[in-house]
Parts: sequence; structure tokens; C-alpha cells
Amino acid sequence: MLTPGQASDLKGFDGLASTIEAEIVIADKGYDADKRVRQVLAQAGKTAVIPPRRNRRNPASYDKELYKKRHHIENFFSRLKDFRAIATRYDKSTGNFLSGIYLAAAIIWLN
Repeated sequence: MLTPGQASDLKGFDGLASTIEAEIVIADKGYDADKRVRQVLAQAGKTAVIPPRRNRRNPASYDKELYKKRHHIENFFSRLKDFRAIATRYDKSTGNFLSGIYLAAAIIWLN
């Protein structure tokens, strides 16, 4: 699912929440929302590993050691952005952009 660059992370989550198959969901502070994220995941029987935002009155607990694994995903996105066409999104159609991501991911995986 491709969202506009200025859209909130939560907008993407709303559309993809029902398709998540993993038992544990690791996300950054942008997904720290009780009703829109944490309750949806809890109702689906999934564990949320999301650090609380700094300004929360009642900070939620999370597994800090498991959250440290998230850097692997961030490293992959960083490597994807090494490809100029993906970082600047030259392709205007969703299909072509997704094809570029698949091609770049295959090149990264083969190296």
C-alpha cells in the first residue's frame, strides 16, 4: 500500500492492520496510539513492541531487547534509498514504483 509522503504512519496502518500475519509487531513511536494500533493488535491476538512517546501520561511497556532488532529493518530501508529512483520516487504509477522496489530488493539480496 502506497501512501502520500506527507501522510501519517497511522494512515498506512489502518489499511494494512487486517493483513498482518506476524504474532509480534515491532514499530516505532509513530505507531504509539492506543485505539488505532494497540487495541487493534491486542484484539487480533498480536503483541505490540512499540516504545511510548515521550509526552505520554501513562507510558505503555514494551520489550526493549526485542525492539533493538528493529534496526535490521531500518538498515534495509536505508539500502533501498541508495537507489535514486526509489529515494526520489521518479515513477508516478504505483505499479512501476513497486516494480522498482522489487528490483532493488533483489539486487540488495544478491549482493
